[in-house]
Amino acid sequence: MFTGIIQTVGLIEHTTPVGEDVKLLISCKGLGMEDVIIGDSIAVNGVCLTATHLTSTHFEAHVSQETLSVTVGLEAADPGHIKAVNLEKALRLNDRLGGHLVSGHVDGVGQVIRFEALGDCWRLDVRAPHAISKFIAVKGSICVDGVSLTVNTIEKDIFSVNLIPHTIENTTLQFLGVGSRVNLEVDQIARYVERMSEWMTETDTDEPA
Repeated sequence: MFTGIIQTVGLIEHTTPVGEDVKLLISCKGLGMEDVIIGDSIAVNGVCLTATHLTSTHFEAHVSQETLSVTVGLEAADPGHIKAVNLEKALRLNDRLGGHLVSGHVDGVGQVIRFEALGDCWRLDVRAPHAISKFIAVKGSICVDGVSLTVNTIEKDIFSVNLIPHTIENTTLQFLGVGSRVNLEVDQIARYVERMSEWMTETDTDEPA
């Protein structure tokens, strides 16, 4: 589990194809690797990955073709290209929950349709896949490329969030533009409420008249 509070911006420095999968070498200076061991989870742009090799400044992660097919930001980079990514270590039971509970399991890929400065802050509008729009609510939480954000408005499939200067300066959201694609994870509570409603409907239907 994660919180959506980004701890540092890392760099995908090298990608190695492994069949249809890919192995990533990620620079993580500032993340603090002294308490991380092989097998631990690290969220990379909101995607939960397992650290398979560690140094004090880097870690490797194996990304399956399935994960690559349903996320963005982890694609094999062109030779010589370095990609910035949001990083967060897994939540410990005694940690502060500064954002919201995030699993690192991406629900869908959205597309930025508006990104503009509003005073010192920025407004970000994203079109979400229709299938997950029902889980997005005003004043609810949503994870965008691993960043926990509060929804300001939602109209059909388009939601907006406000980014304060700290978020812009300390995450990769500063690099977004109209047309950018982003990983989205909806609030888990919304999913459980939906499933509970479905279960209650199914139960009522199954009861004899």
